[in-house]
Amino acid sequence: MQLHQLKPKYKKKEKKRVGRGGKKGTYSGRGMKGQKARAGAKLKPAIRVFIKRYHKLRGYRFKGKEKEVAIINIKDLERNFEANQKINPEILLKKRLIRKIKGKVPQVKILSEGEITKALTIENCDLSKTAKEKIKKAGGTIHEVK
Repeated sequence: MQLHQLKPKYKKKEKKRVGRGGKKGTYSGRGMKGQKARAGAKLKPAIRVFIKRYHKLRGYRFKGKEKEVAIINIKDLERNFEANQKINPEILLKKRLIRKIKGKVPQVKILSEGEITKALTIENCDLSKTAKEKIKKAGGTIHEVK
């Protein structure tokens, strides 16, 4: 089948032509008076209504910058790493525990869900307060490089 051989399945519905005599009555289905009843009725530009609705302060396309943070729990570190191993965003990415965000290695935040028994060295990651306590209790070290 070729493009020029295609035919529509149904007939197109013809537009109702109003106000041309016939049996439609005096107002021809347009109601009485007003802008919509008149010939060649043009309503006010719809785009103006949308323009008036937008916020004006920072430009209507402005969205605040959201922090791009990958979240991981202590239980995942316990499951995927051996004792005394180093952990940083690049290593987590290689092990596929986190993903790139917009093509970049994201900032990582470690949360305290689960338990940890291994001493791990953590670099370049944000930690929650309880996660820090649990890692230090297990004998791990934390290096924050900014």
